[in-house]
Amino acid sequence: MNHFNIRKFSCVSFALLALALSACGTVPNADWLAGSCAGLAHHAITPGATGLPSGKASVTSAVLVSASAATVNDGTFAPALPQFCKVSGTIASRDPGAQPINFQLNLPTTWNGKAVQYGGGGFNGVLITGLAPLRDAAPDDALPIARGYATFGHDSGHQASAFPAGEPGAFALNDEMLENFAFASYKKVRDVAVDVMSAYYARRPQRMYYFGGSEGGREGLTMAQRFPADYDGIVSVVPVINWTGLFHAFVRNQVPQHEDWLQAGKVALIAKATSDACDALDGLADGVVNNYMGCQGRVDLQRLRCPDGSDAGVHCLSDAELRLMRAIHSPYVFPFSIANGLTTYPQWLYGHEDSLDGPSAVNMVRWVTGSAAPAVPPDAARNATQWIYGSSWIRYGIVRDRNYDVRRYRPEDFRERVQATSALMDSTNPDLSAFFARGGKLILRENAADRAQSALMDTQYHDALVAHMGAAAVERSVRLYVSPGSTHSGNSRAVAGGPAVPTMVDLLDPLDRWVSAGDAPANALVQVVKAPSPPFAIQAARPMCRYPGYPHYIGGDRVQASSYECRHS
Repeated sequence: MNHFNIRKFSCVSFALLALALSACGTVPNADWLAGSCAGLAHHAITPGATGLPSGKASVTSAVLVSASAATVNDGTFAPALPQFCKVSGTIASRDPGAQPINFQLNLPTTWNGKAVQYGGGGFNGVLITGLAPLRDAAPDDALPIARGYATFGHDSGHQASAFPAGEPGAFALNDEMLENFAFASYKKVRDVAVDVMSAYYARRPQRMYYFGGSEGGREGLTMAQRFPADYDGIVSVVPVINWTGLFHAFVRNQVPQHEDWLQAGKVALIAKATSDACDALDGLADGVVNNYMGCQGRVDLQRLRCPDGSDAGVHCLSDAELRLMRAIHSPYVFPFSIANGLTTYPQWLYGHEDSLDGPSAVNMVRWVTGSAAPAVPPDAARNATQWIYGSSWIRYGIVRDRNYDVRRYRPEDFRERVQATSALMDSTNPDLSAFFARGGKLILRENAADRAQSALMDTQYHDALVAHMGAAAVERSVRLYVSPGSTHSGNSRAVAGGPAVPTMVDLLDPLDRWVSAGDAPANALVQVVKAPSPPFAIQAARPMCRYPGYPHYIGGDRVQASSYECRHS
């Protein structure tokens, strides 16, 4: 039987042929897989395959995509892609009022037997294709699919385009869409992907990995905690594991600014004060606060106080602005416990308040001040992301009233709802024994220049893992690295007289080697910054140290990783 005949088979025949191939120990070759791609459009996903209650899962299209070479057009580099079968599909909702889960699965015809599930970001609501570079990848790092991995992603069970602009939490009014966003969609799509891969390749994936950052990082730790048998390895970058605490802290930071706005023009003043206090603590005054923990007790913004405490322009801080900065750098405290017994969300770190975080916005401006005082309703074009996100979550996720005035919000008035959503959303459970017992490996990365969330949340989670499971168990299965000069999205700024801070690193290969060969990642990984186009010259390199270490300058060329060693504060 040649591979061209596969296209004529019914969905039942396709599944039976895959079973027959598997039973005979036959692995389909690339030609067979190329010819059989279109047949996946008729594949009937096994009823109940999702492992969680859901509507019908369906493949809506399957198209063979030809291999493409890497290209450079107008200075923009596009990486190479192999030949692969692009599968699109949906998982229907149980509630007629809920939106479906949309997914995309990319099946290379030359397969390494492994799969990578991509995480989302923000409030999700857009299709993650699984064809983008991994978070923090260098421009010449091969895409996972080009390395032979099957890849897949989805939209988490809601489509943001269907909701009003600037209302990212509106989907949370629907219980099923909220549950899908919290945890269920990631498990459902994973199970459907395994079903389709098993039909296509006549075997299940040998390794299943999850790779995500921010909200996608939370998703990864959610999978380790809720579905530990489903994944062999997880990379979670800046994971927003205490969603409830973070979004309440957002509101705490923003409500006072309705009366006393921290002007965007004052961010440079605050950034200079922290740099003056902390830059040289790592042995090199270069604009990078590497010693992120040593910095925290050294910053004194009180010396920036305006003469009489009232606002006197961008050259000083008013008493109200100083109170806000003290709050941001103090824990947010709940009047009751949330998931896993937590009662606080940690303070933000000082340092890199003016780091770039996107093509034009500076870090603290984007997240804390905005370009205008917070408004009701939020001004999506000018308000800080903290206000847009925080007020949206409180209105839709907690109070469930889009017209609620968040300025009068008190969590104690909604205690049951806060605790219920915390149980859904927060991934702070330190018991990973089931994940570890089957050999699961976890790589965490925190960015110390993060203004979106506190880097301390995940260092505290690491400490909780050690306290709950013991240092030996964590040493065998977890690595936490901290990248001092990286913002939430992994961007950095150029330092005085030199290139940007190195933030690029490949974490998929170290994870795979750890899982597949027992080769644990080193105590320091080399981060680089490279030119965006071929030949991708390395412009700078610096070690990314395991927590609680930081890169300390010991002499030599500051753009060479060998000029630093990992030390503790």
